[in-house]
Amino acid sequence: MFSHVMIGSNDIEKSKKFYDATLGALGAKPGMINGERIVYMHGGGLFIITKPIDGEPACHANGGTLGFAADSPDAADAFHEAGITNGGTTCENLPGVRDGGFGKLYLAYLRDPDGNKICAMKRMS
Repeated sequence: MFSHVMIGSNDIEKSKKFYDATLGALGAKPGMINGERIVYMHGGGLFIITKPIDGEPACHANGGTLGFAADSPDAADAFHEAGITNGGTTCENLPGVRDGGFGKLYLAYLRDPDGNKICAMKRMS
């Protein structure tokens, strides 16, 4: 359904450090800098971080969450720890299993350095 996902950042270098660590914990290679953008390619998807083209400050979406697939709860925990270590903050609850309308999910939520809410998720069998 999606060709790519792009979010804004006010500090590309800080974002690269954060996402190299968090996405690296999920098996992605470090992002490639292309001008004012960082591009990550993993699992057939593209994730791009950019300085806003309109020159206005980047801001996060209220109510929005960007979810990344994790191969295991351990990978989600590594994602969370890498995020905390590299300028992110924990949000929602601590990583763990939640039982919702879609079955049991292992979720690890963070806010990146620009305030975007991201999550690593593993569907539990």
